[in-house]
Amino acid sequence: MHNFNIEILLLTILSLVVLSDAIATKLKIPSVFLLLIGSYVVYTHFKILVPIDLKHNFDEVIIFAIPLVFMGDSLHLKFKDLKKHGWGIFYLAVISVAISITIGASLSLFNLFSGLSLGAYVSLFAINMATDAVSVQSVLSRFDGINHDVKVLIEGESLGNDATAVIAFFFVGMPWMLSGKINVLTTSLNAIKVFSLSILIGIIIGFVFYMLMKLFSDKRGEFFAFIIQAYLAYVIAEKLHISGILTLITAIVASKAWIELDFIMFEQKNKKNGEKEEENELIKDIVEDIQNSDVETKTKIKLRHRLRLYHIHATSPERLDYIYDMAREFGYIATVLIFFVLAEMLDFQKLWNYKVEIITMFFVTTLIRALSTAQFAFIAHKFKAIKPVGVEAWFILTFSGMKGALSIILVHMIPSTFKYKELFEAVTVGVVSLSIFVYGITLWSYFTYKNFKNKK
Repeated sequence: MHNFNIEILLLTILSLVVLSDAIATKLKIPSVFLLLIGSYVVYTHFKILVPIDLKHNFDEVIIFAIPLVFMGDSLHLKFKDLKKHGWGIFYLAVISVAISITIGASLSLFNLFSGLSLGAYVSLFAINMATDAVSVQSVLSRFDGINHDVKVLIEGESLGNDATAVIAFFFVGMPWMLSGKINVLTTSLNAIKVFSLSILIGIIIGFVFYMLMKLFSDKRGEFFAFIIQAYLAYVIAEKLHISGILTLITAIVASKAWIELDFIMFEQKNKKNGEKEEENELIKDIVEDIQNSDVETKTKIKLRHRLRLYHIHATSPERLDYIYDMAREFGYIATVLIFFVLAEMLDFQKLWNYKVEIITMFFVTTLIRALSTAQFAFIAHKFKAIKPVGVEAWFILTFSGMKGALSIILVHMIPSTFKYKELFEAVTVGVVSLSIFVYGITLWSYFTYKNFKNKK
């Protein structure tokens, strides 16, 4: 008799995605709420619809899902937005997260969680400071009236934040937690090396695939090329013992940035005086940079463009939109798989036993995030390189810090021999669930009220 487990699983996942989107659209609520609830209900009460043994296949499921989760949101970032908000995203995603983890770890002085070492505090806060790009995008996509600049900061931070949290967890927190000791200088240098190599290799892979995509012009082939690129970047980086997630994000963002630069430069080259619309802001910036350069610099810029074969497009704007839409749907499929893993880990008795720790962690991480985004808002007004944000932006940035897939992935990576793994799992599952619903409902309520007020 044939085994239809794979077909049944695919039908279940696609049905959850379709129904969640349809109901969310009708009710005007974020679909991630329904995906999370639906995944739990199906996995717990209709086990026949999820005919895989997650207990023995956690690693395979998670590794399969990671590239798909991050690919769609990496494709969503535009070069012109990165150019405009690069420093702001870097501060929120790297500096602010590092400071937040440090503040969280310093709470070991107050014995916030009894029995944990300082290394365990670093690991626990690295896990629970990692935001979820898919959850954030799902929530934000339902709201009108969010300033575009704020949206870019949130989306960029949610991706970069994950890479920082992964490096802090795997290369600082977990070794320190398991060994009980750490060499500060060696660890710092290793983290810097991992960060640098991940970005370098990501850029190389991104450029290689960007050039390869110039060999064909088919939207299906181009979409699959991005999928291959995401998995290849992740696998190569993990084999080299650096950050697979950071390498993957860098590769996708780099490829897309070069693709968009080709569009811009090709459009500029073919402009005829007075026959086309006024140049957009990014084209003006690029042309101005070239015009203000000396002869030698102009020659180098033009040479770089020729070496990139910018006149041969890797894709088209229309096909790129299709690629992003498809990548987002694949991301939702991967997210459902992660939510099934979450459902497997969800034990209400354990959550109740650790209710104090969960609520404490949720409150502390929320407070730290509120303070770190407030610090960003203050610094943004002091430095010209960072676009200033107001009180509303601070509020949205604070409550867009939903946790999700990555937190589940990281806590699962802790060895089963670790004494406090049950505590880590219960706290993380609790914080992920609370952050999605409490933060999501807070934002939903705010924008619903704001839109209602504006219509009056």
